[in-house]
Amino acid sequence: MFEKLTFVNRDGDALAARLDLPADDSPIAYALFAHCFTCSKNLRAVGNISQALTRQGIAVLRFDFTGLGESEGDFSETNFSSNVEDLVAASETLRERYAAPAILVGHSLGGAAVLKAAAEIPSAKAVATIGAPYEPSHVAHLFDEGIEEIKGSGSAVVRLAGRPFRIRRQFIADLAAQDPERHIRDLGRALAVFHSPVDQTVGVENAAQIFKAAKHPKSFISLDRADHLLTDEADSLYTGAVIAAWARKYIGMPQEEQKHPDPKDNRVVARVGASGFRTDVLANGHALVADEPRSVGGTNAGPTPYDLLVAGLGACTAMTLRMYADRKQWALDEVTVRLAHTKVHAEDCDCEAVANGKIDLIEREIDIIGDLDLDQRKRLLEIANRCPVHRTLEGDIVIRTTESVRE
Repeated sequence: MFEKLTFVNRDGDALAARLDLPADDSPIAYALFAHCFTCSKNLRAVGNISQALTRQGIAVLRFDFTGLGESEGDFSETNFSSNVEDLVAASETLRERYAAPAILVGHSLGGAAVLKAAAEIPSAKAVATIGAPYEPSHVAHLFDEGIEEIKGSGSAVVRLAGRPFRIRRQFIADLAAQDPERHIRDLGRALAVFHSPVDQTVGVENAAQIFKAAKHPKSFISLDRADHLLTDEADSLYTGAVIAAWARKYIGMPQEEQKHPDPKDNRVVARVGASGFRTDVLANGHALVADEPRSVGGTNAGPTPYDLLVAGLGACTAMTLRMYADRKQWALDEVTVRLAHTKVHAEDCDCEAVANGKIDLIEREIDIIGDLDLDQRKRLLEIANRCPVHRTLEGDIVIRTTESVRE
């Protein structure tokens, strides 16, 4: 689920943005993402990081800086300082329309931008940089081919990532005027520095400088073997997952169950995208992934729906035996439940089957460990058949289906 929106920067230009939402449309927090230099909000790595965050219940606002992507404005009139102003404007949009961002994430030069913008975004409690330069002026080497023309005539068209961009003298001067040591030292937020030791665009020594300048709490996470743009999907998904786990400590949501503390309010939400079978599931605020095996067109990113169904029976069985043994004060040390689901012909099932054709068969094996006598073990096996999920599966189930109506 996502929403397209626009907001206006200081010069009145409309900036294009996208708000990625968790499956249940009920975020525990909001993050603001700053993309890399001359990139856009639609960069694959940005999407993957946002996806990993939304799976953990964190909404992500990503937008195109002025003059880039779908945003209005003249890129040649922008600079590092205007990017910071765009970030502040984006944070105000979140605050006014949804909730102020608790997390700032920046990739490459966007990382340097969030480090400076944090001072003007008081709601931010955690800042993460990915492949960020210590000095914003690090990007100036990209203009080497036109630097003499820029100095002489005031501007030049240079090719960046295969595309032409006009760079003006004021852009270079603004980069040189930055004081990263001061605003990193005064950050006053938890900081996570993500960097690859083999980054050929922004060397890992930049991460060392950022880390040295920052005060605690601060963390460094190595993106081993990743390239600067995180083109390998596994690297960007990993980065997003670690940001979500790390930030949770600092945004006041350390436990997933805080989202739905009342079990009566529990809702399970499952959402699949435009292609493939991979499905994000939120169950009482807990993030899960369901999928199908590769043999049937899935990516095997998570258990199948039947796996989840059978897992529910296994978990309920183990919990029920634990609860019963505790009430009886029996010496039950451990319970392991092993299950398998198959479809078999009714006549082949050694059970009381009333259906013709194929039926569902769940085979359950229970390993009971503890100083228990035969009667106690027999009783626990009887109790297993009385667990709530077991009763539900063997009882009459009514499923009512309606279509949700969106405004």
